[in-house]
Parts: sequence; C-alpha cells; structure tokens
Amino acid sequence: MSHLDPQQRARLQAEVVAPYRGLRRTFYAVFAASGAIGGFIFLLKAIAGESLATTLPNLALQLGVVALMVSLLRLEQKKSS
Repeated sequence: MSHLDPQQRARLQAEVVAPYRGLRRTFYAVFAASGAIGGFIFLLKAIAGESLATTLPNLALQLGVVALMVSLLRLEQKKSS
C-alpha cells in the first residue's frame, strides 16, 4: 500500500471505517424528497376537501418519513465529523 498517495489512502481508510456512507446519504435524501412530495400531495388533498379520515393519516405518515430521514441524515453527518 505504500504506492498510494496520502489523499487516496485517507479516502480508502474512511471507506473501511464507514462503508457505503455515500450510498446511505443518497437513500436518505431520496426518501426524504419522496416523503415531502407525498406530504405536499396529501396536504393539497386535505385543502381540496377530500375525506380527512383517510387524508390526515397519510399526511402524518409522509411527514413522519421526512422527519425520520432528516434525523438519520443528521445522525450520519454527526458521525462523520
């Protein structure tokens, strides 16, 4: 491994410590965006006057997904620093 430059060596060591960190961050961001879009749609349905018995639980679920993904992303960022 002595033929590696220091920057490449540091990057490989970081990947060994936390494998797939970039992939996890991407999934968190994609799922958060999906939840935000879903939440927006269910919010519009609630404003339009659709049945709140079905719309509000779905809206709460979408907002929960967004909150979970944001918290996981922040936890991931705390681990990296």
